Amino acid sequence: MRGFVSVDLEGLPFIVNKEQLGPEGRLFEEAREIVTELTLCLCEALKRNGVDSILVADSHGSMANIMPKEMPAYVELLRGYPRTTSMISGAEGCDFAIFLGYHAKGGTARATLDHAFSGSMVDWIRVNGVETSECFLNGVALGHYNVPVILVAGDEALMEEVAPGIERVPLKRAVSRYAAISSSMSVVKRELAEVCTRALERFRAGNIKPMRTEEPVKIAIRFAHTESADCAELLPGAKRTDGKTIEFESRNIMEGYRTMELLIFAIYGARA
Repeated sequence: MRGFVSVDLEGLPFIVNKEQLGPEGRLFEEAREIVTELTLCLCEALKRNGVDSILVADSHGSMANIMPKEMPAYVELLRGYPRTTSMISGAEGCDFAIFLGYHAKGGTARATLDHAFSGSMVDWIRVNGVETSECFLNGVALGHYNVPVILVAGDEALMEEVAPGIERVPLKRAVSRYAAISSSMSVVKRELAEVCTRALERFRAGNIKPMRTEEPVKIAIRFAHTESADCAELLPGAKRTDGKTIEFESRNIMEGYRTMELLIFAIYGARA
C-alpha cells in the first residue's frame, strides 16, 4: 500500500507568525523542526499500520521545508517548485492521501494565516460556485485520480470545511490571524497517530470515498489587485466579471487546477 502526504505549514501547531513561513524569517528554523517532527510522526504511524511506502510532498512556499535527513528509508520526499499540480503532485497511483498542516480559506474568522494558495495575489477561488479552501480544491483534484483523502490535520477553523466522512485532527485553535493556542507536541503527536490509525481502518473497510465535483468545472478567481486580473484575462475563454475577478470553464477539475497554476505563474512573471 502506498500513501501520499501533502504537507503545508500554516495549519501546524505553534505556527502563527510570518517570521516562521520562509527562509528570510528569523523563526523559520523553528518551523522546519516542527514540520519535520510531525511529518515523521505521521509517517511512523502509517508504517506501523501496514503502509509499505509513502510519498511526502513538501508543499509550502518554496516547497523545501522538511529536513530530509530525518526521513526514514520507506519515505520518498518531493521537494521544490514549480510542479504541474502543486501541492498534490505525485499523488496519482497512490492508494490514499493525507493533508497535514492545512489552513482555512481566506477570509475565515479566527483562523491563523488564512489564505487561498497565494495570500498576496488571491482573495478567493470558487469551484462550481462554491468558495474553496486549498483542502477542498486539492481533495476534489485527487478525486480525479480516484485517490481518497482519509485524514486532514490542521487549523481548527478548517475542520468545518472538511468533507463529511474524512477523519480530522485539529492541531491548534486560533485566537486571531496571528495568534493560536496549541497543545504540547507530545499531545499533538499522540492524537495525530491515533486518528491516523482510525482513518486507515475506515479506509480499508471502504468507508472513505474520493471527493468529487461536477464536470465540466467552472472556476472563478478574485485577485487581490486589478493588474493580476489584467494578466489572467488573457487566458483564452476567460471572462472578466469585474475589476479583480475572472471566470473560466475546464473539462475537468485537473485541467482547471493546472490552468489556475499557469495563471499564478504568469502573474508572478508579470510582476517580476
